[in-house]
Amino acid sequence: MSAPHRNDIAPASVSVALQEEGVEVEYLDGRVTFYRGVPQVVEGSLTTAPTKETHVLVTDPTETEGVLLYVNDLKTHDDILEQTGVGRVILGEGDEEELFPGVTARRPGGQRTDIEADPEVAGGRVFAFVEDDWGEESYEFVAGDAVSAEGDEDER
Repeated sequence: MSAPHRNDIAPASVSVALQEEGVEVEYLDGRVTFYRGVPQVVEGSLTTAPTKETHVLVTDPTETEGVLLYVNDLKTHDDILEQTGVGRVILGEGDEEELFPGVTARRPGGQRTDIEADPEVAGGRVFAFVEDDWGEESYEFVAGDAVSAEGDEDER
């Protein structure tokens, strides 16, 4: 059975609320989704497990707006994404694409997604939400020197 044909869709700006319990996103159509949990800190890149859904959110400097992009989502119809403001990029095995300045997605093989991000270049906070029917994980990308500075503190 072949996968349904899906197109790349450019994201629009959506409302974002960063909370202690997770990240709330309000779509253009007024619906709200909540990515639960305190994001795990990741520096540089993140590779997902096979077949996981991957959503990438980049906030603006005020952290109240952002753009949300689904990577290799084959379930959501184009018109729904356009109504909500969520973007989508479809990558084949071995493909690579810059999602936003400072944020790149790759398909290294084995139905995995590799996200590489530099929040300083992106100009805001960068989150990745990785989920399937059994659970979800949240990640926040940090600049390399932020992690190093924390690490130096521990060594004293």
